[in-house]
Order: sequence, then C-alpha cells, then structure tokens
Amino acid sequence: MFDYTVETSKTLEKAIHSLEESLKSEGFGVLWNFDLTAKLQEKGQDFNTPFTVLEVCNPKEAQRVLSENLLVGYFLPCKIVVYKDGEETKIGMPKPTAMISMLNNHELQTLAEDIEKRLISCIDQSI
Repeated sequence: MFDYTVETSKTLEKAIHSLEESLKSEGFGVLWNFDLTAKLQEKGQDFNTPFTVLEVCNPKEAQRVLSENLLVGYFLPCKIVVYKDGEETKIGMPKPTAMISMLNNHELQTLAEDIEKRLISCIDQSI
C-alpha cells in the first residue's frame, strides 16, 4: 500500500485541529491548509465532498533529506489529507517510504522510515 489512512469519529474540523496539534509535538508545521472543496467550487466544479489537504514540513528533516538528494524535493512538503467518505471522516497520507523507494537510496529510505513512523504517530494521536 502506498498510503496510510485511518477513520476517526471526529468532525473534519476537529480532526484537522487535533492533527495540527500532534504535528507540532513532532516538530512539523503546517505550511498550507488547502480547502480543495472550496477551491473546486470556486472554479465552477460540482464537488461537495469535504476534502482538506495539509502540507506539512519539519525543517530539520527537510534539510537532511535534501542534503542527501535534491530530487527528494519533488516529494516535499509531505501531504496529509482529511476528508469525508460518506459519513466517516478519514485522515491519510502517501507513505514517505513508498515515494522515497523510487530513488533506490538506502540512507534516504532509513530517513523516510523514521519520518513515516512519526507522521503515522501524529495521525494516530489525532483520531
């Protein structure tokens, strides 16, 4: 699986707030909180599913992986999405290890495993 996705009983707004708090505890900041639903509607598209994309970054980790290989910048910042799927709120992300594996670099894979573990912990704490 390329993703990690969980369900929560929280509302979309409460899930986002909780996620932002857990990310802070791991040194990740939210660079952008993008309401995709609102943007698509603004552009005249009939899309009513609540869907928010959080672009998150830990500057120390970004510097570490970019120093190893600038191509990692293609995967940054990390994305975590919070959305409604029917009546359920879901939180998910593409796994950093799945994306980094395309570069075939053991050092980067090890760094991605650590970052992935920490982001999963943040998601799990927010449900």
